[in-house]
Amino acid sequence: MSPKKTKSSKKTSEHRVTLIPGDGIGPEVVAAAQAVLAAAEAPIRWQTCLAGAEVFKKGVASGVLPETVASIRETGVALKGPLETPVGYGGKSANVTLRKYFETYGNLRPVRELPGIRTPYSGRGIDFVVVRENVEDLYAGIEHMQTPGTAQALKLISHRGSEKIIRLAFELARAEGRKTVHCATKANILKLTEGLFKRVFEEVAQDYPEIRAEHMIVDNCAHQMVMRPEQFDVIVMTNMNGDILSDLASALIGGLGFAPSANLGDQASIFEAVHGSAPQIAGKDMANPTALISSAVLMLRHLGEMARADAVENALLATLEDGKALTTDIAGHAGVGTKAFTQEIIKNLGRAPKSYPRRDYKRLRLPRVDDATGAAVAHRVVGADVIVECAEAPAALGPRVEAATAGLSLKLAQISSRGAKVYPDEVGVTPEPGDCLRLRFKSVRADAAVSDAAILELLTRVAGLAPWVHVEKLSEFDGKPAFTKDSGED
Repeated sequence: MSPKKTKSSKKTSEHRVTLIPGDGIGPEVVAAAQAVLAAAEAPIRWQTCLAGAEVFKKGVASGVLPETVASIRETGVALKGPLETPVGYGGKSANVTLRKYFETYGNLRPVRELPGIRTPYSGRGIDFVVVRENVEDLYAGIEHMQTPGTAQALKLISHRGSEKIIRLAFELARAEGRKTVHCATKANILKLTEGLFKRVFEEVAQDYPEIRAEHMIVDNCAHQMVMRPEQFDVIVMTNMNGDILSDLASALIGGLGFAPSANLGDQASIFEAVHGSAPQIAGKDMANPTALISSAVLMLRHLGEMARADAVENALLATLEDGKALTTDIAGHAGVGTKAFTQEIIKNLGRAPKSYPRRDYKRLRLPRVDDATGAAVAHRVVGADVIVECAEAPAALGPRVEAATAGLSLKLAQISSRGAKVYPDEVGVTPEPGDCLRLRFKSVRADAAVSDAAILELLTRVAGLAPWVHVEKLSEFDGKPAFTKDSGED
């Protein structure tokens, strides 16, 4: 959704933007960004709204006021200070709540060496963007205690969600003139979930022939990011992988205090610094506003204010390069306060850094993805996995299950514990004691589909032996198994 615009008295397009000051140092760094944008004559009319700790204290479990949601829905754009997630009261993170409300599926984390900020990687020309899927994966937050001693989390990866974030990564490469997109997954182990992400990447890459597409196992990506970070242009990842490696990446250029981010969605986009609320220095004029100002630069480019974005970014970079008035987290005892650093940036508007390579940015086009997800032509249920709460030895449980389910159209194929086959035991496996086992049943006839009625009858009989806590159908799509095998399974 394009940001709504109105006409100002100066006959220039004015952008309405929701402003969330945040908690801790949030109001200070937000005020710094506002001051710099005002000095750069960015045509923005702010709508100030609340979220975070103060809202939790009002008894709002989401940490977000309804009027804040309404404002973002109206403006389509928000600039947000860091929000605190209180301990002992309130509900889930207000940050996560906002991302879920507005389906901001794409998280962009630019990682670029900054002038005047010394790190072990200085001089190596680090300049890449981590593109992280932002709403799926384990971060859907769907967890259960299957038994008192075993927990599970559902890792949800969809074709549509994967396609949206992967296309966004390629569109970003086009907008910023980048040559390579890496896709980092754990598809060697998680062959269906991470494997789906990899397969969609390979499909989408064909629509961007001018951009080199490379897949990399995510642990190797972490290794390469430390060894040779300058090799990367764009890296696209699922949610958890992207969360972990984007924080690693920010350490290469000086830490979270320099890390901006954009949360992009079709309904609205939210721009924020990655760092926390740092309550220990709140109100002391000590906060470094670099990350929030850089996030405001991303917001200006999103709004199409390319020249003003360049002007603000150049003034910030020139200030860092000069090193005359830097905050104490950079300069130590010789440092200045937040307000003095902000005034130095404003003084440098119209300047550009002398030793910093310029990048030409075009406005990023958010991708559109069709509703169709390439559904399989044929779907057949061939069995069922039944998870039971049971501390009985598999060697004892197996024969009892076989006897109890005799005569059904499903038969016990095996019992597994934590993904390893433990019954029938052909190799002498001694499973770790636990209270959760998975019973895999398959159709007695290889050519016959399994009905819901057959699974319900199966569950009734299994329940007479051990409480079942979860069931998953075993499906074939277009004749291919849509489930993984256990270690030791034929």
